Amino acid sequence: MRRRSLLAATSAALVLTVSAGLGLTGCGSPRMAALHANCTTKGLRWKLTVLKKPAHGTHRDARLTIVNKTARPCVFGGYPLFEVHVGKGPMADGKGRGAVPPPIDLRAGGTVTTALRYQDAWPGEPSGQCLVSNMEATVAAPHDRALRSITARDESGRRSLLNVCNDTVWMSPPKEAAE
Repeated sequence: MRRRSLLAATSAALVLTVSAGLGLTGCGSPRMAALHANCTTKGLRWKLTVLKKPAHGTHRDARLTIVNKTARPCVFGGYPLFEVHVGKGPMADGKGRGAVPPPIDLRAGGTVTTALRYQDAWPGEPSGQCLVSNMEATVAAPHDRALRSITARDESGRRSLLNVCNDTVWMSPPKEAAE
């Protein structure tokens, strides 16, 4: 009897040790992220989706979807750069909400999403009253200076106008999308 309980205790300890070790070095952990290079703007596929505006609302939501199109994992460490310009004139830029997010170890083909929120035209007012109106935004990976211009699209895939009536587009912390 004593031998069985000793064997059960040893097995349980071994299972806990292995589980804890896997948890510390899992794919999304900072330990694994230290082994990979930072994601680059060029190595990512970017998609900007403007979501349907709620009735009588002054804010608009959008979603920035980022896919690692390279064959190697990379580290997506922080908020992406996000800007909407009108030529060299007015601009609205993205600001993260909350603390700096932990790095995401983004596997090859993996996806990260960031929710965006900005002040849209007031109900009944023309969109020309907004500070910035453009169909394109400028994006970049965290810690990368290379910029890329992307087209805003609505939920059905048609080009969409970004009417930003403030100088800030708020970003939620990037999250890895479930498979």
